[in-house]
Amino acid sequence: MQEYTPVKEGKVREIYDIGDQLIMAATDRISAFDVILKNKISGKGKVLTQMSRFWFDLTKDIIPNHMISVDVNDMPEFFRQERFDGSSMLCRKLTMLPIECIVRGYITGSGWESYTKNGTVCGITLPAGLKECDKLPEPIYTPSTKAEIGDHDENISFEKSVEVLEKAFPGHGEEYAKTIRDCTIALYKKCADYARERGIIIADTKFEFGLDENGNVVLGDEMLTPDSSRFWPVEGYEPGHGQPSFDKQFVRDWLKANPDSDYLLPQDVIDKTIAKYEEAYYLLTGSKL
Repeated sequence: MQEYTPVKEGKVREIYDIGDQLIMAATDRISAFDVILKNKISGKGKVLTQMSRFWFDLTKDIIPNHMISVDVNDMPEFFRQERFDGSSMLCRKLTMLPIECIVRGYITGSGWESYTKNGTVCGITLPAGLKECDKLPEPIYTPSTKAEIGDHDENISFEKSVEVLEKAFPGHGEEYAKTIRDCTIALYKKCADYARERGIIIADTKFEFGLDENGNVVLGDEMLTPDSSRFWPVEGYEPGHGQPSFDKQFVRDWLKANPDSDYLLPQDVIDKTIAKYEEAYYLLTGSKL
């Protein structure tokens, strides 16, 4: 049996090159504030992969995506072991675009901090009088550059995203920048409407896109997971303060309140975190893992 080692390891995911295709395996690692925590969250990798699978299926009418299969029987024998089962996705190879496509439908987090200072988010002027966690009149697109692990992504303007893409793909900068912006907004609107009917507000999220062998823009990476998005319960939603969430915010809040933790979580925080992830998956898909 051929053994495989990751060609790339992110904070949470491992990427394996199997020739014409890639396998993306979501681990049970969790990161916060750009640090990988010392604990693992058992079952988290499965939730991330299966949630991406669900959204990729739901949105393939908007833009094609890189998913081929989440069945380990479609993968080389090495991946037919428990740690990959359910948490791995066989994908098309893409040339990734160097932009994180962030879309915000509500004002929260760093966006809220920026707004309270000068009424803008990532250089976009917003209406006066918004409260924390208010729904924005229209979703806004706030791209960022992709940083190496350990560095922080940098928010950039749409114009700057054109420049970055033009430098990487001469003659295509504006075309690619517009395509990924328009797809980001369309994907967010469709999925946010869907989720809201099922009791979840998607406050913001990020997408990543790449090019296939014919130069077509394709959705890649992960999609609308609690790792890449802020999910809030519709029930009890009330602007004017922070919201309870289905995502990593729970972990972030605990770490902020316990600055001496050395990034080691207590068991009850781990249990509550995976319960939140699983609850979000159930509400969105109607099925349990």
